[in-house]
Amino acid sequence: MTTGPELSWFKSSYSNNEGGACVEVATCPHTVHVRDSKVVDGPTFAVAPAAWTAFLAGAVAGRT
Repeated sequence: MTTGPELSWFKSSYSNNEGGACVEVATCPHTVHVRDSKVVDGPTFAVAPAAWTAFLAGAVAGRT
């Protein structure tokens, strides 16, 4: 099996290092990957950049 390039994961600047529940995000040109920061070898999911942008806009607006 061939694998793609390593992803560079990052957390929000609002995240702290006190063991809170955080997500990490890695971006590629056509995909945004999301994972649980506490389970880095666990499952991930990927969405289109437009879907991620819409999710973030909703979060900023206070929608759930």
